[in-house]
Amino acid sequence: MINRILIRIKVLQIVYSYYQNGNGDLKVAENELLFSLQKSYDLYHYFLLLIIEITNLQKRLLDIRKNKYMPTEAELNPNTRLIDNRFAAQVEQNEFLQKHVAEQGISWSNDEDFIKSVLDLILNSDLYAEYLDNKEDSYEIDKEFWRMVFKKIICNNTTIEDYLEDKSIYWNDDVEIIETFILKTIKKFDEEAGSKQPLLPMFKDMEDKNFAIQLFRQSILKGKEFRERINKHMKNWETERIANMDLIIMQVALAEIMSFPTIPTSVTLNEYIDAAKYYSTPKSGTFINGILDSIVNELKKEKLLLKD
Repeated sequence: MINRILIRIKVLQIVYSYYQNGNGDLKVAENELLFSLQKSYDLYHYFLLLIIEITNLQKRLLDIRKNKYMPTEAELNPNTRLIDNRFAAQVEQNEFLQKHVAEQGISWSNDEDFIKSVLDLILNSDLYAEYLDNKEDSYEIDKEFWRMVFKKIICNNTTIEDYLEDKSIYWNDDVEIIETFILKTIKKFDEEAGSKQPLLPMFKDMEDKNFAIQLFRQSILKGKEFRERINKHMKNWETERIANMDLIIMQVALAEIMSFPTIPTSVTLNEYIDAAKYYSTPKSGTFINGILDSIVNELKKEKLLLKD
């Protein structure tokens, strides 16, 4: 689930933090990287758990209204389609979700106001009204309702994203990426799988986990060598006026270019140029592209880089 785009972002963050903290403890920083990646995987489970929490809150609210003094006819006989949603029930029973929640201590127990705000967004939406009016009643309709809730109400909602980023500093750049994995996961759910519906693994395979560790290690262990080469190509730039993050991005990019022969150089360059546009200054992408392109050409002439 944790793809290489997210891995690159996390490595950039940890390398930046490594130099800012100045303690020079490589192992501590590496553990921090793995912990940060674990928190990304936790967020994936938090989103799935959100479906359950929203459903259960609605159940409690309907029960409260039904049992209050002199309830109305509508409160005595509410529409229960949301709380009877078969897809939500399947998510609640999912063995893999339950196991991860128990092992990692994941809970929305202190976030009821947030859960209520998301529930209100859903209940006041046209999407919910259409769901109630839909004459067709099936598992697929229930599943599609939640997929559309995520796609149209939760994903790219700045209020929700801000809340999650405040909840964990490790989620500052994760939310949008993890949301895409939630949409993919919902789409893959199958009623016949029941409680044993597979969820996405933390890493697609060990190669991705090794990529994260080796990219970080090479960025630090060969950092001095990479910095010297970068500085050589910045003759017309005053080093002290260059954003520190630009230097970090180029350092990590060179670590990837030099350490992973199966990844095309063009792919690496594009990834870090995009990262520069997001994490550094508006002009950083162009600047980094020029410096890295110059370095790559030099490496090829020195026959230190044999790939395209």
